[in-house]
Amino acid sequence: MEPRAGIEPATYSLQGYDDGHQTANGISEMAAIHTIDWEAFMSWLEDTQKLRHKVAQDKVNYSKKFYQCLLNRDLSRVRDLRDSLRPNVIKALASLSKYLGIYQDFKKMLSDFGLQWIGRSSSDIMIDRLQKVKDPNQIYAWIKETKEARPDLSDLLDLMAYTGLRLSEAINSYNLIIELHGKKKLREYYNDETQTLEHFKHKEIFLRTTKKAFISFVPRELILTIMQMELTSYDAIHGDFTRDGRPMKFSDVREAHATFMTKYLKEAEIDFLHGRCGNSVFMRNYFNPALIGDLEDRTMQGIREIQEKVRA
Repeated sequence: MEPRAGIEPATYSLQGYDDGHQTANGISEMAAIHTIDWEAFMSWLEDTQKLRHKVAQDKVNYSKKFYQCLLNRDLSRVRDLRDSLRPNVIKALASLSKYLGIYQDFKKMLSDFGLQWIGRSSSDIMIDRLQKVKDPNQIYAWIKETKEARPDLSDLLDLMAYTGLRLSEAINSYNLIIELHGKKKLREYYNDETQTLEHFKHKEIFLRTTKKAFISFVPRELILTIMQMELTSYDAIHGDFTRDGRPMKFSDVREAHATFMTKYLKEAEIDFLHGRCGNSVFMRNYFNPALIGDLEDRTMQGIREIQEKVRA
């Protein structure tokens, strides 16, 4: 395997490291790491892995902090991290190992140190959910309060509440609506007949490695409003909320949407609208939302009820 741009052979191969952490050609581990082009790694994450900037930056930061564990073939430091942090570090080192061409070595290290990709158990996560929100209307109340304090975010919050899109996905969708409207090409994204945003037509934006969005049902009136708005960004919103000390419950909006929609949709339908293909035989080989004639009607019925809950 040829080394990637900016990487010397000493860095992308773990073969030849002895107890003194020397490479086969005698270069020390510390000297070898200096040949890693972190900017090139960042570009690779964004361009090849299709990660948004903040996610890529987090992976680079974790990699810089824990790369020695990878090169020294010693993941004990990673193993001893708290449960909430360990999965993020493992994912970052996995990306770095792929970039350096030593991913198979890294997988063996995970096995040798008894490490898994997942962090906390599903039971612990469920308990957190039960304790986090006692009343589901708390989320809708937060949306209303935020819309009153930040009217410029009203349409974006409505888009999230109606669709269950993640914040980054909703921002991408919001901006794409504005941009395509300005180019008189909104039909390339919004299907007025079915009232759907067809994310799948813009795969480079919405079909990422682990997070995907295929379609979202959105009322025409919200699309008409968003068309007239100005572009926004994830960093701007995150920065504003941090400076204001305002609670950020965007991920709870997605959770509330999925839970509320069980009133109108089946689990497989919600999974599809949330971009989850699933590993079941049915979801992977048979489920076709285009064959569900009343999916739009039932989804819109749920959206109309959500509209009343978030109306400021």
